[in-house]
Amino acid sequence: MTIIQIRNKGNVTLPVNLRRKYKFKEGDIFTIIDVGDGTLVLAPQQTQLDRSGDRIAEMMAETGISVDDLLKALDEERDRYYQEQYAQSKPVPG
Repeated sequence: MTIIQIRNKGNVTLPVNLRRKYKFKEGDIFTIIDVGDGTLVLAPQQTQLDRSGDRIAEMMAETGISVDDLLKALDEERDRYYQEQYAQSKPVPG
């Protein structure tokens, strides 16, 4: 059990041992859930972007794909798209 105190302007400081344990950092966002009778649950709120990034990192690790592999594939796709959309639509000089 950890005791904390509400400070000026309603600020609450999470003890350093909890911040380190759960890897909380400045700017993290939390949701407070009022379950009644003065009981509150504080839960970290992970953004959709964070969840997507985590999932992509997991998939890359599982398949052995590197960031360099992704960038190379993106360049190839960009070149293919350009050829399909622009290079073939130019009139042939004649």
